[in-house]
Parts: sequence; structure tokens; C-alpha cells
Amino acid sequence: MGLGVVFPGQGAQSVGMLADIIAEHEVVGRLFDEASEAISFDLRQASLEGPEDVLNRTDITQPALLTASVAIWRVLEAAGAQPVAMAGHSLGEYSALVAAGSLAFDEAVRLVNLRGQLMQRAVPIGEGAMAAILGLDDDAIHAACEQTEGVVSPANFNAPGQVVIAGSSAAVQAAADACKAAGAKRAVLLDVSVPSHCALMASISEEFAGALAECTISLPQIPVVQNVDGATSKDLETLRAKLVDQLASPVRWTDCVAALTGAGVSQLIECGPGNVLSGLTKRIDRSLKSQATGTLPGLQAAIESLRGGAS
Repeated sequence: MGLGVVFPGQGAQSVGMLADIIAEHEVVGRLFDEASEAISFDLRQASLEGPEDVLNRTDITQPALLTASVAIWRVLEAAGAQPVAMAGHSLGEYSALVAAGSLAFDEAVRLVNLRGQLMQRAVPIGEGAMAAILGLDDDAIHAACEQTEGVVSPANFNAPGQVVIAGSSAAVQAAADACKAAGAKRAVLLDVSVPSHCALMASISEEFAGALAECTISLPQIPVVQNVDGATSKDLETLRAKLVDQLASPVRWTDCVAALTGAGVSQLIECGPGNVLSGLTKRIDRSLKSQATGTLPGLQAAIESLRGGAS
């Protein structure tokens, strides 16, 4: 079976994440120490002990999640994982690029730390919002956003019938109400500090592009499907441009999963804390098998499946 590896984005973090895995696999703790040194902040303590409000700061969440995800990948890689393709949801795209040999780990940690700082600076806390719209088709959600005054647009096409919208707080609330009026089963405001993947992030694109230009990036050794178009990049200029565009463009996760299956993937391993992507996989394509690895039993089960002949 063709193996695909996917990496989660913000929202997957929780205080205590990977505690049982760190105790069992030395490489995980070592990577947390390397990441902490890279940004002069104790990511291991924030991840294991919190407090929650510190771990949930965007500039801390991003490097902490990247570290946790890459650390689990290192364990899987040592166990013989040989994926035919990878993808990551939002921040997870950077984890995928590290795992695929495109970005050095310490450089990626510094880059996503800066990315988080810029995103928080773009929209002061309380001025932006995101909401999950459930049970309404994409066109109706587009229409509700377009008919709403202010900045609001689809931000994550997570699965059929599950789309997240983002923008200014008042506009998101109004668009969410319009979606409910149009027949959405639910419209739920999310507990986030920044409205990702919408026009409010455009103001930081130039500064982030400058930081990205200073990073050493190579083409991935394993194909990485990118969020903005559900496709891989054939050259570095395109890869970099997509990373910049991702800030203010929606995550097309349904398309990313379709691209993975098109590349021959029939089994997915979710490489990082939580199991959000495994849940989305069931909604997108029930024929795809998916395993979460955010706990020691889950990681051990994935390793056993690799040793059983999955590749």
C-alpha cells in the first residue's frame, strides 16, 4: 500500500502533548531541546507543563507543533517509513517540508516562530475571528461571505460539509448567521487568537517573504502537496511563492487529500499531536486508512503496521 504522511496545524496542541512518547523515545526530547535553543524559549516545558495560555500563543504554538510533529516523524522514519507523498494542514506544511528534507529543522523552527509573531501582529487579539460552518455546501458559504459587509472569506476547506471562515470579528459573526439562515447545520465560533488564511494576513506577506528568502530551501526529496492549490511545486520559486500565498489564501485540504490518493496513497499516518486530520480523512475518503500517532499506543501501532509490510 502507498503510504502518505500528513502533519496537523494549529489547534492540535494541548498541554502534556507527547509526554508518554518523550519518555519512550529519546529523539523526541532531543528535538524539543534543539528547538528551544533555536528560539531561546523552553518549548519542552510549554508543551508538557503549559500554562495553556502560553502554549496557545501563536508564536509558541507554531514552533511547538512543528517540533512535536517532526519528532514523531523521526521515530517513524527510523522504523522504516517510506511515504510516496506528504502534506500538512496550514502550519503542518512546514513540518512536511522539514520531514521531506526541504527545510532544515532549526531554520524551520525560527521561521514559524516569526510567522506566528507576524500573524499576531497583523490582527490584534479580539479584532479577528474564525468560525466552522458544518453541513452547507461550498458555494453557499462563498455566497454568504460575499454578501456580508467587511472582511470574511472561506479559510479552510477541511472536508465536504466542513468549512472554516475567517475575517474581522463582526463580519465572521454576520456571515456565520447568514450560513445558518442558508441551512447550515451548525456555525461555531472557534477559540483562536488570529484569523488565519484570509485577507487580514495580506499585510504581513512582504515581511514574511523577506524572511523566507533568507532561508535555505531545496526541493523536497518526498513530494509535498501544498495547501493553496492541492499540488506539488516543480521549482523553488513556486514553492516559496505558495508558502507566502498560504498566509492569506484558504487551505484546500480536501484537494490535498485527493492529490495524495492520486499519487498512489492508500494509507495515511497523521504525524503529530491529536487526531483531527484522521477525522477529516474519514469525511473526505472512507477508502483511505488513517492512523494517528499523537500517543504512545498510536505511535506503536503505526510502527507495527510499517513493520508488517506497509510502505
